[in-house]
Amino acid sequence: MADDNVEVKNQGGSGKGLMIVLIALIFVLIIAVAGGFYFLYNHTSNLSNNQNQAPVEQTTSSPAGEAGSFKADINELVLNLTDSRGKEKLMKLSFSIKSTEPTIAAIVEEYKAEIIDVVISQISARSSEELLTVGGKNLLKDELVNDINGVLNNVPAEKKFGKDSVKTVLFTTFVIK
Repeated sequence: MADDNVEVKNQGGSGKGLMIVLIALIFVLIIAVAGGFYFLYNHTSNLSNNQNQAPVEQTTSSPAGEAGSFKADINELVLNLTDSRGKEKLMKLSFSIKSTEPTIAAIVEEYKAEIIDVVISQISARSSEELLTVGGKNLLKDELVNDINGVLNNVPAEKKFGKDSVKTVLFTTFVIK
């Protein structure tokens, strides 16, 4: 009988050790998941913070075939998209605005917030699947030209900026992830 009690005590001791190991594994798993969420959230918020930092660069080149063509660049917009199933995606977008006005870069810089707002509104109205097609990109370009011209047509007359002077939008970066 005394031997039976000793065996029972040994089995009880190994059960406590197993329970401690399981609790330690669960604790390590919780810490790993929390760390993963922290790094994922931190990376996503850094991308979102870069959305408002869209530098505008002026390029005033006139290729041989396009006399009187001037450009202004808007770089590295980071935008939120959804697909048809409701899944959120990120889009990185840079584009050039081609115009017949030599002062386009200064005007775009001055009205950058309004132009970016138009871009965000147009892209938010579309799904990522639509934007990945050639037809979707061409439709977006056409509507951006119209909307940017709408913004720039409200420039005061003393700035001497022509009406409907934006001729095209050229995407220089178009990434959906």
